[in-house]
Amino acid sequence: MKDFDGKVALVTGTTGIGLATARRLAAGGAAIIACGIDRAANAALQVVLENSGAGALVIGADVSVPDQVRDAVAAGVERFGGLDVIVNSAAVHPYGTAVSTDFETWNKAMSVNVGSIYLTAHFGIPEMVRRGGGAIVNVASVQGFACQQNVAAYATTKGAIHTLTRALALDHARSGIRVNSVSPGSIRTPILEKAARGENGTDADVEAAYKRFGEAHPIGRIGEPEEVAELIAFLCSSKAGFCTGADYRIDGGLTAGIGVK
Repeated sequence: MKDFDGKVALVTGTTGIGLATARRLAAGGAAIIACGIDRAANAALQVVLENSGAGALVIGADVSVPDQVRDAVAAGVERFGGLDVIVNSAAVHPYGTAVSTDFETWNKAMSVNVGSIYLTAHFGIPEMVRRGGGAIVNVASVQGFACQQNVAAYATTKGAIHTLTRALALDHARSGIRVNSVSPGSIRTPILEKAARGENGTDADVEAAYKRFGEAHPIGRIGEPEEVAELIAFLCSSKAGFCTGADYRIDGGLTAGIGVK
């Protein structure tokens, strides 16, 4: 028996960690409801999931918009009969200080990175309660603990995810719903590729940049999305039945040595 046989999982974000997580949960037997705004990535994920034999419903949805999240949850429940797992991976990563970041960009970061977690919980938790419980994993970041310069909006959202995770865990523990977060370091994702190319997109030597990023981590490399997906899968599984309200860092030792010379 696979670890997610009979389970239905909603995953937001269809690239990077979201993509790897959808594939991992599908490999474990889960039916997948995936939401993302990247049409090409959505289509590719649909093919991958169907070829794996998993039940798959990949929806083009902006997870910062209430009606679109509500409709995605409803469509998934109608297709697969319920909801057991939510993984919130969708994110935007604007650069800027509080001075240089305009209000529209600030609000977009809050709406996507934090608001989407509220929305999937708002519409998804009642469905999980009907199934007798479930698990939620929110993708935060080491930036929620020790941030860089020039990422005021992004770092703020990641710290907020840590707090929202704890609030959800406390509010819904008695309903059998566990809520945790993971905080990755540098992971090979489209967001990291954007960082590697620089704010102006002019640095073409992405692998050299990845090597530099990796050297900041004691383990000596950047991480892979599949590694994060494995941690997420564990937290979503019955093996993590006593884990809730916590954050799990997957950062190659990065934050263990912050401030050490």
